[in-house]
Amino acid sequence: MVVHGVEVQGVDVDARTGCAHFRSELDLIAIKFYCCGRFYACSHCHDELADHPPTVWPRDQFDIKAILCGSCGTELSIREYLKCSFRCPNCTAAFNAGCANHFDRYFAI
Repeated sequence: MVVHGVEVQGVDVDARTGCAHFRSELDLIAIKFYCCGRFYACSHCHDELADHPPTVWPRDQFDIKAILCGSCGTELSIREYLKCSFRCPNCTAAFNAGCANHFDRYFAI
């Protein structure tokens, strides 16, 4: 699915980056995976569709733009995302704070 001009991989991805695994009104981000450089709606989508295991972003790469806001299309660096208090700094859309429970799937925290 192309979301704001960015190809987002996933299972049943919608126009705001929601997927079969996470589709609330707050599930508005896609994450570029360090291992392949491709945006996925979530880690479960990566597990189901990628032909390789995921790897996490190392701390020294947290300035890379790897988070896509599904509401406005802004790409955030990992550092910006981790400091944004679960709100897009561009459009102020609220992100799912529950994603913090899964940060270890994406980032070397």
